Amino acid sequence: MSPREYRSDKRRAAAEETRRRILDAARALLAGDATPRLSVDAVAKAADVSRQSVYNAFGSKSGLLEALFDTLADRAGMGLADAFTAPDAPAALAEFAGTFCRFWASDRTVLRRLRGLALLDSDLEHLLRRRDEMRRTALTELLRRFPAPPDDATIDVIWQLTSFETYDALATRDQTRTPEDLARIIGAAATAVHRP
Repeated sequence: MSPREYRSDKRRAAAEETRRRILDAARALLAGDATPRLSVDAVAKAADVSRQSVYNAFGSKSGLLEALFDTLADRAGMGLADAFTAPDAPAALAEFAGTFCRFWASDRTVLRRLRGLALLDSDLEHLLRRRDEMRRTALTELLRRFPAPPDDATIDVIWQLTSFETYDALATRDQTRTPEDLARIIGAAATAVHRP
């Protein structure tokens, strides 16, 4: 291996470590006790890096937020393969609800604060709207696999049932419910709405 390749590998590893530190700092700011400030400056300070390092790693604040959502999804084991291989619509909806309930439960405080901050931050609001629309698209594609696909109004109701807001309201109302309990409740409601 030439010295140049070695330095490149070291540089790449250092950049990846910086990226991880920045994402961990952003998550920690949101999870902390203080009122969160999710500015590039606040994240850079918490990660002990320069503001430019944040821009070098993510390109923009939106890029940082996108990467943060991807990291949260990865940590929660987010994946819809089981839903898309389910034998029927009720089983698919149960898997879909379960996947999102696990995600919503994985870092509920952070997700709640991101949604709250989106009311004041148009970039974050746009990102959340896009992520929610991706969930609706996945739901639509999932249900098109089965006979008698639902109309848009039915998709909208099931989409709302599988939202963070629904999960958070149900989890707050009865704090003894586990994410699995909520997945069963939401999955059953989604199946009832879907029935032709």
